[in-house]
Amino acid sequence: MVSTDKNQSSVVMFIFLGFSDYPELQVPLFVLFLIIYAVTVVGNVGMIAIIKISPKLHTPMYFFLSHLSFVDFCYSTIGTPKLLENLVVEDRSISIKSCITQYSIGVTCVITDMIMLAVMAYDRFVAICYPLLYTVFMSPKLCALLVAVAYSWATISSIVLTYSLLVLSFCETKIINNFVCEYSVFLSAACSDKHFSELISSVFANLNVFCTLIIILISYIFIFVTIYKMHSASGRYKAFSTCASHLTVVTIFYGTIFFLYCIPSSKNSWLAIKVGSVFYTVVIPMLNPLIYSLRNNDVKETLRKLMDLKIISQ
Repeated sequence: MVSTDKNQSSVVMFIFLGFSDYPELQVPLFVLFLIIYAVTVVGNVGMIAIIKISPKLHTPMYFFLSHLSFVDFCYSTIGTPKLLENLVVEDRSISIKSCITQYSIGVTCVITDMIMLAVMAYDRFVAICYPLLYTVFMSPKLCALLVAVAYSWATISSIVLTYSLLVLSFCETKIINNFVCEYSVFLSAACSDKHFSELISSVFANLNVFCTLIIILISYIFIFVTIYKMHSASGRYKAFSTCASHLTVVTIFYGTIFFLYCIPSSKNSWLAIKVGSVFYTVVIPMLNPLIYSLRNNDVKETLRKLMDLKIISQ
């Protein structure tokens, strides 16, 4: 279990170093991350609200986007407040139970994100390759089913991965050179056999990344082939523009994952890992609504209409 000694488990803690190695940056980083978090909350909640109140955006693509925004909001809220707290307080400790809870919810959000991006790639594939059958293929029932599958599988994966942590024992308080409860944190702090946990982590991580990435790649191969066969330049541009935002988000999301997990676990790479973790935990949830709002004409048009109504009402 989490610890072989119940009394011991109540006092075993994790102490995150965070960015304490750079005391002169604590206040500037706090202000920066606070601004990013505020933009993340406003951006994602605003995206959900815009999609809900605008009938023009009641389509499968925006239905999936609203859930992506919800998941990004939840994921940012799980990690960023603790990061902000660690930048301004001296006590950077967190109990193992709290850390496991943070990790469990975070995993659910990340895997849901992956599946949602794969579902959105499939949606773009149907819209571009089979436009006349789009409403048939992407029916409301199918869209609801795909979202339900995303949340369900993410929850199952999270439960299994969390269980693989609960069988570990932690013998003493550990100082962690990071700021977020990642899987590597628990493995580095455990004093019991880690082979089972490492096996479960490897299987589920590779399964989720590989399967979702394959769906995305296959979808875009068919999309690019279809676009290439179009005779009209304006038609090609219009088709590509409909998936440009999603392709940008996918590139940033998976690019960060590969950056984080391809870095060797050495002391020299800890700063790069922490920077990558900040980008993954704090920055990406902010970028997604910005990318979709800045690159999407429908969203920009809805925003303009809302602004015009606000001006008129004043």
